[in-house]
Amino acid sequence: MKNLKYLYISLGLLAFTACNDPEDVDLDPEVIAEEFPALTAGSADFSNYVSLGNSLTAGFTDGALFQASQTLSMPNLLSQKFSLAGGGSFTQPLTSDNIGGLALAGTRIQSPRLVFGGAGPVSLESLIGDVTVTTDIALNNPTGPFNNLGVPGAKSFHLLAPGYGNIANVQLGLANPYFVRMTGSTPDISVLQMAVAQAPSFFSLWMGNNDVLGYATTGGDGTNPITPVSGAPGVGFDGSYGALIATLTAGGAQGVVANIPNVTDVPHFTTVPHNPLDPTNPDFGNQIATLNGIFGQLNQVYAFLGVPERSIEFSTTAASEVVIRDETLTDLSAQIAGVLSASPTFPAFVQSFGLPAEAAPLVAVLLGNTYGQTREATADDLFVLPSSAIIGTVNVESVGALMEAGLPQTLAGQFSVEGISLPLEDKWVLIPSEQAEIAAATEAFNQIIAATANQAGLALVDTNTLLNQLANGGITSGDFTLTSSLVTGSAFSLDGIHPTARGYALLANEFMKAIDATYGSNFEASGNLLNVGDYPTNYPATLQ
Repeated sequence: MKNLKYLYISLGLLAFTACNDPEDVDLDPEVIAEEFPALTAGSADFSNYVSLGNSLTAGFTDGALFQASQTLSMPNLLSQKFSLAGGGSFTQPLTSDNIGGLALAGTRIQSPRLVFGGAGPVSLESLIGDVTVTTDIALNNPTGPFNNLGVPGAKSFHLLAPGYGNIANVQLGLANPYFVRMTGSTPDISVLQMAVAQAPSFFSLWMGNNDVLGYATTGGDGTNPITPVSGAPGVGFDGSYGALIATLTAGGAQGVVANIPNVTDVPHFTTVPHNPLDPTNPDFGNQIATLNGIFGQLNQVYAFLGVPERSIEFSTTAASEVVIRDETLTDLSAQIAGVLSASPTFPAFVQSFGLPAEAAPLVAVLLGNTYGQTREATADDLFVLPSSAIIGTVNVESVGALMEAGLPQTLAGQFSVEGISLPLEDKWVLIPSEQAEIAAATEAFNQIIAATANQAGLALVDTNTLLNQLANGGITSGDFTLTSSLVTGSAFSLDGIHPTARGYALLANEFMKAIDATYGSNFEASGNLLNVGDYPTNYPATLQ
């Protein structure tokens, strides 16, 4: 199928060039001594700190969890500061390597980390060759108890679920392999039970991101639905979050919680442009006349059916929009097929592709089924980061289906190019209505988090506002300004969702500021906030 692939795409925002971060230059500044008051914990008791959350608290970065990223996880950074104010030891369920990924009895179930490939994120193995994932949940799990109970992929209700860490439930989709690594001899214990069993004096809880993020990263296609706002513990967000806070504070524990950001502020959804089709690339530009001829026939049908706004035309002078399927549009598949079949000129059009005139009814149905809910993308559509590797490639399943329907392989391939002749499926794009669903759920969840935290007297970190600032001009911390730009912004790692170590340091500072405000500690006033410039923005492929 190689000869069928359009090598056309020009993702300007992904065409990164190597650049020197400020930390690469030693300016040898003059150090000016400054006197600070002594650090005090105020009324906070950090003697036994436990962190609950998901990938954002586990230390996930560059699409994976690995030792170096865990060492620089936000809770671990906090624990180091807490240790200066009466805090105790902090144990994490460290993975076995710096490769990332997970295995189950020798079979890989999670992929290794991403690395910077010179023009954007690439898989580790694309640079250094095949690797063996050594973190095996059936063979070498660490021994707890663990202070960092961040479970990548967990939603709010998962922290209440018994059996969520039972290896027997993994292949049934009822358990989380990352939590399997923590449960040891108590496989059916819940995350919340494991936390409470340690009788924490202080906890952090950052939950709710995945309750909307899963829906967003799957393009709102319904395979990973948003958690209901209301419902009993284990079902609705309000019931689950309320149960978490009530249980954690029942023994007098203090804590800090964080709300959730609007996921559309992160580069996973803002990096891929809606118009990446470059006419100056001959592999695409040379096909524009043919493509416009095909869509010209279809555009006449759209006009006849009263929906000229669905017309598709590729520009020869400017970047063009990709073609997407929009499930909110009225499905005109049958009408398109009917109009084309009734057209006296359509058989000749079909013959121009080397098909017999008798194939006209078949082609009419195929075109109707393909373009019944189709439109060009607009700037209001957001594309998930993995779509950058899909746009312009040939969909092999589509080729097979069209060949089974009677088209020759070459023609089937020409009608199966993702985002060009084959509309991008729902999973690759967030249309405005899906973005509105996400925004509404995020607002509702954040109201619940704020009300629950306030009632319990807990510190609250407004990460929603923080990430909005990163996306709109950036945040300056010390000598560095962090933004939400992928790679070059320093705040987000290569997966476009999880922070870099520098981003985690920025977050840790915000958590300490919130603790200062609620419990009277003075991490900020005593000069104990982290210097974000001390933390890396990426990890080399050969990290040992």
